[in-house]
Amino acid sequence: MILDLIIIGAGPAGITASVYAARKKMNFLVLTKDIGGQAIWSSDVENYPGYQFITGPDLMTKFQEHMEKYGIQVREKEEVIELEKKDNIVYIKTTKETYEAKTAIIAAGKKVKEIGVPGEKEYKNKGVAYCVTCDGPLFAEKDVAVVGGGNSALDAAIQMMNIANKVYLINMTDKFTGDPIMQEKIKSNPKVKILHNTRVESIAGDKFVKGISVDIQGKKDILNVKGVFIEIGLMPNSWFVKGLDKNEKGEIKVNCANETNVLGVFAAGDVTSVPEKQIVIAAGDGAKAALGAFRYLARLK
Repeated sequence: MILDLIIIGAGPAGITASVYAARKKMNFLVLTKDIGGQAIWSSDVENYPGYQFITGPDLMTKFQEHMEKYGIQVREKEEVIELEKKDNIVYIKTTKETYEAKTAIIAAGKKVKEIGVPGEKEYKNKGVAYCVTCDGPLFAEKDVAVVGGGNSALDAAIQMMNIANKVYLINMTDKFTGDPIMQEKIKSNPKVKILHNTRVESIAGDKFVKGISVDIQGKKDILNVKGVFIEIGLMPNSWFVKGLDKNEKGEIKVNCANETNVLGVFAAGDVTSVPEKQIVIAAGDGAKAALGAFRYLARLK
């Protein structure tokens, strides 16, 4: 059966798109590895309208409840491995089967970057982690390191200030790029030791992480930490698409209507070239993309 629409991803963009598609009575389904996307990693969300403060997991629970209200068909844990449009049909291949649709919305978000040092892969989930919200409580009263200098790293350090014994914030450059208000929270906390111009050279341990070797402005040192949180940025999940224009970061290029260079294929949220990566912006993108897909189908008819 050829569907009206397939939505890839169920973060803020994908869920919002699904709600709008449901309200337009479109025949569609959602394909996703998980529900919530990157937003579920955020601890403190203080800039989403209607909520002066809410955690990322709680906000995504609200999103999911809204989606479930409409009985939307979701194929969870089904990863898309190829998308291509041929003869006015979008073919979407997953790890389980191939689907056909007249339109598609790519809202696949981003994935974490690795630092690529010895020990990182060996100790993944054994002290090396990429989600403080998920794994932070496991390191209560222990010394940990957070690697990065942007908002993700600052948010991770702020969370760990309330959990860990000590937090080493390792930044490869000479200054942070994250929000000033987050920087102030970190600088005023005695638990956090900031290390600028510092690189992690290797991660060591036996069954679990026991420490990391670092280069601090040319001086070698070992930090006896039990946990290492890698927060150096994200990469767009756009590798599976064919025929779509991307920028130098691999983000899918879209116009203000969230249209790609391929008619009938839209993209929304952090996987796109939209400059600001925020939950509220991703949600707005999802709404625009769904309405765009509806208009496209109306023109076809």
